[in-house]
Amino acid sequence: MTKPHIYIIFFTLFSISIFSQVKNIGLPDIRNYKRNEYKGGTQNWNIDQDKNGNLYFANNNGLLQFDGATWRKYPLPNLTSVRCLKIDKSGKIFVGGYNEFGYFKPDHNGRLKYTSLAKKVDKNKIKIIDFVWKIHSIGDQTIFQSFARAYIFKDDKLTILKAPKRFQFSFVVNGKLYFQDVEKGILEYRNGSLYTLPNTTSLNNTEIWAMHSISKDKILIVTLEKGLFLYENNNIIPWNTEANNFVKKNNSLGGVLINNKFIVLNTVLDGIIICDFNGKIIQHINRKKGLQNNTVLTSFIDNKNNLWLGLDNGIAFVNETSPFTYFGFSYDISTVYASVIFQGNLYVATNQGVFYHAWNNSFKEDVFKLVEGTTAQSWNVQVIDNELICANNRGALVIKGDRVTRIIDSRGYFGFKKIPSHPGFFIGSNYDGFAIFQKTASGLIFKNQVSGFDKSSNSFELDQLYFWLKKDESIYRMALSEDLTRFATIKKIDQLTPRFKNIGSLQNIGGKIYFQTHNHFYKYSSEQDLFYEDKNITALFKNIPVINALSEDSQSNLWYTFDESIGVLMKDGNQYKNSIVPFSNLTGNLVSNHLSVNTIDSKNIFIGLTDGLAHYDFSLQSTHNTKPKAFIRSFSFPGDTIVIGNNQTRTENIRIPYASNNVRFTFSSPTYENLENVQFSYQLEPFDDKWSNWSVVSFKEYTNLREGDYTMRVKVRNSYGIQSDPSAVTFTISPPWYRHFLAFMMYFIILIIAIYFISDRIKMKIRKNKYYETIEQRRLYLEKESRIRQEQYDLEKEIEKLKNDKLQIKILAKDKELVNNSLQVVKKNKILNGIIHKLKEIDVEALDDSTKFQVSKLNKSIVKEVNTDKSWKDLEKHIKNVHFEFLKRLKEKYPTISPRELDLSTYLLMNMSTKEIAEIMNISTGGVELARYRLRKKLGLNKKENLIGFLMSI
Repeated sequence: MTKPHIYIIFFTLFSISIFSQVKNIGLPDIRNYKRNEYKGGTQNWNIDQDKNGNLYFANNNGLLQFDGATWRKYPLPNLTSVRCLKIDKSGKIFVGGYNEFGYFKPDHNGRLKYTSLAKKVDKNKIKIIDFVWKIHSIGDQTIFQSFARAYIFKDDKLTILKAPKRFQFSFVVNGKLYFQDVEKGILEYRNGSLYTLPNTTSLNNTEIWAMHSISKDKILIVTLEKGLFLYENNNIIPWNTEANNFVKKNNSLGGVLINNKFIVLNTVLDGIIICDFNGKIIQHINRKKGLQNNTVLTSFIDNKNNLWLGLDNGIAFVNETSPFTYFGFSYDISTVYASVIFQGNLYVATNQGVFYHAWNNSFKEDVFKLVEGTTAQSWNVQVIDNELICANNRGALVIKGDRVTRIIDSRGYFGFKKIPSHPGFFIGSNYDGFAIFQKTASGLIFKNQVSGFDKSSNSFELDQLYFWLKKDESIYRMALSEDLTRFATIKKIDQLTPRFKNIGSLQNIGGKIYFQTHNHFYKYSSEQDLFYEDKNITALFKNIPVINALSEDSQSNLWYTFDESIGVLMKDGNQYKNSIVPFSNLTGNLVSNHLSVNTIDSKNIFIGLTDGLAHYDFSLQSTHNTKPKAFIRSFSFPGDTIVIGNNQTRTENIRIPYASNNVRFTFSSPTYENLENVQFSYQLEPFDDKWSNWSVVSFKEYTNLREGDYTMRVKVRNSYGIQSDPSAVTFTISPPWYRHFLAFMMYFIILIIAIYFISDRIKMKIRKNKYYETIEQRRLYLEKESRIRQEQYDLEKEIEKLKNDKLQIKILAKDKELVNNSLQVVKKNKILNGIIHKLKEIDVEALDDSTKFQVSKLNKSIVKEVNTDKSWKDLEKHIKNVHFEFLKRLKEKYPTISPRELDLSTYLLMNMSTKEIAEIMNISTGGVELARYRLRKKLGLNKKENLIGFLMSI
């Protein structure tokens, strides 16, 4: 297709003002809120918004409030449904229901409290108020409109305006208030009176649900069943347009204007339409296209020009200001791998086949149609030399119009690229490797399968010398043979430099092949056979997360993916401007390992998603990325809750008792698009040292805070990554009574008294201590004197003991000497007895008388010596005297012991030898051993016990 033709198509598509926020390509993002989310009734009749961005809904179960994080419900006193609401400049929220109307206003703590104005109605005159359907705020007046009358509230007074017959509804147009009366037609309210608009009774038999000014002298009238009309030059004429035909078919329940350029029309049967002031339908949104209900009771444009719908069952948010619109299930397309515009059609390759839609027609109703013959996984759709080729699971397919006209090759293909060194030849990546195609006069034809390499991938590029393929985390450098039948050389490369392992992506930028690893971009030098870094390209990605794919579009913009997100370096002259934030809403919806971006111009960029196709208009980005606002929505502590975001004016510091030092904060932000990606960060000064990590949690609790002054700060980051200014609340925790200032004063007084008392006690103690010290010194002196005396006594005793021991030693020595002497005497007597015995053997008769006399004399002399020797008796007496105590203890302990055993014990105690004992006791040595044995037995000693040691221990 030639460029002039493309420009003509673009001009047709974008005849709408370039400042328009309503796109006619695709559908805006729609978020439905079910009644189990907002905890209210099914029907929502009216919507308004306060200056903080909080939204309010007139619901069957009461007034609903939504701050972006939390839904709250405020019922009317009579528990009837709220049918209308209006917020005036002061922040009062006026509401109307059945037999009840009034306003909600925040109290001192920010809670919405209801004040009934219906009580001002004289019940004697007006029994039933009926439903209040509309509320208008004009100047200092607030008008509540029911069927029978209007109630005008001003200066805290209520006046009544009766309907000529019966009011239907009322509307404010260009600052003027209009009523529809079922008999008089349309009436204008001025200065407390009603004035009939000429020629408006023709609509008396239908309900007017909306009136909008679409020019200085034209008012658009929206009716329930008869369609749309214009009131111009005091005449009502049908507005014969595309929008009017739609409304007459589906019945309208009013609508709202968008930026005074577009009209939203609610319907009973088929959702909403958005049309321009010429009646041309730009968008149609119904249940099939994402609404949860086709009956739209009310519509509202919020402060960011996004659309809210009150449904017969639920609430819907339509993100009209987003630069993104989507083609999804309602257009009958699924996962999109590629898209292209060819011969007036937009073609998309999906997992179900190739689908197409006329590019120069409106997208509002038609679905994409399947190209006949492509029902299978389609990896790519490309224009190759003015021929549309599809890389399909069934093979390489040629598409013309709505069908496949030719199958070039039956193998499954991923995509195709030109071979720079061979004009007219193309290479295709298929399931078995790669194949060569040639352009001929009859179109593209299959030439041959390339031998020598059977691996394949959708990531490959060619330069004049080499064919480059990325497979897993490596690249292959291959050279095609001159006849293109085989790969002449194949080299696998696992890393570009020793610094980085693995290769991230392979891409063609400006006709040159780049190899990327960890956001460092390299080119290949065939002369030096090495990879060298391109510092300029690398610098572009310095502050960008590590990418995993990159593609250059037709406008030289560089699109890249990281993790599950997408960003772009938009080219502006010779410079690039990085843009990530606008695309954060697509995170998680991109097709893995298949980056699909089709850039026609800055207003028409198509991005393939797992659930369809996104259309991006770059020109709308600047108006969309506004700074969000953060609010500390409530501050709770035991015993009370302070609601902060309800337009109340509270300037004094919040003071809470120490017993309530467990606090809880809730946060909100009137950022209603992509709420699941809205995150908060907070810091409680001086408790927290730094801001918290970003989190979707919209509350924070602190426990056991100490007394002191605190400031709670919170900020929000929307789905586009834009942060708000911090919002703050200050509060003071009072100290406990025992740490209060008065308590410390009391402590000080008590301390002074205590010091005085303690000082006095110390002085008394010192006096007592001196007295006791004197007494103690006297006691110590006496004890020392007594100790010295005792020591002297002990020393004397020790000396006496030593003397006794020395004496005992002498005695023992004398005993030993005496024993020895006694033994000598015994020996002497034994010898003498032997001599006596020998003399007796002499025959004295044979001797002469002289010799006989001498022998007899000698015998008598020896006998006398033996008989007169008392040394042995003296020895026995001495031993008994010396060892009296021993013998006494032994006898007491062993009463059966014999005297002779006592003597043996004494001899053993004296350490006498067996021979000596035998001589003293006049027995043999064997007799001594026998006596020892008997003594041991009587003493009860075993064989191992020492007899002498035992005797010494007694």
